[in-house]
Amino acid sequence: MKRERNLPTVLTPQEINAVIEATDNLKHKAIIATMYSSGLRVSEALHLHYDDISHTNMTIHVRETKGRIDRYTILSQRNLGLLTEYWFQCGRPKGILFPSSWTGDYLDISSVNQFFKASAKKAGIIRRVSSHACRHSFASHLFESGVDIKYIQSLLGHVDPRSTDVYLHVSNKTLLGIRSPFDVSEGGES
Repeated sequence: MKRERNLPTVLTPQEINAVIEATDNLKHKAIIATMYSSGLRVSEALHLHYDDISHTNMTIHVRETKGRIDRYTILSQRNLGLLTEYWFQCGRPKGILFPSSWTGDYLDISSVNQFFKASAKKAGIIRRVSSHACRHSFASHLFESGVDIKYIQSLLGHVDPRSTDVYLHVSNKTLLGIRSPFDVSEGGES
């Protein structure tokens, strides 16, 4: 039996930036920026440790993955600056990068979804979004900028290429340059 598969929600780069700017809490801002700039799942971002961030290689080591396979993904310069600001202002955490203020343990995924939705609303985004839109937006924006789908698959940690193929369907790049047969005249010219 085939299961219904909806296309993922993709935010524009301007919408992502607006969500990040609308987030007042520095830790929350750093979490959202990390999910978007590196294509992380919420759980992966919340399970990051200080040692997973490599300033020298500009990479993030992702350990607690859905498929139980460690991987590396990119670390953007802009996100590194935000993470550094967060790290200095929030007590220089050496273990869990984004510890809960209450327990010192990992944050709860539902709390990330709550503050993401609140920031999206504050940024004026009226459609229904979740924090997973950061990951979808990362992949779609890379594809639209010309990055090969195989590299995107690797950065996302997809073992099955079909998991990454969904971004072909939501990307504007796939539609650019394709002309409708209705616009081609009978003689083959437009």
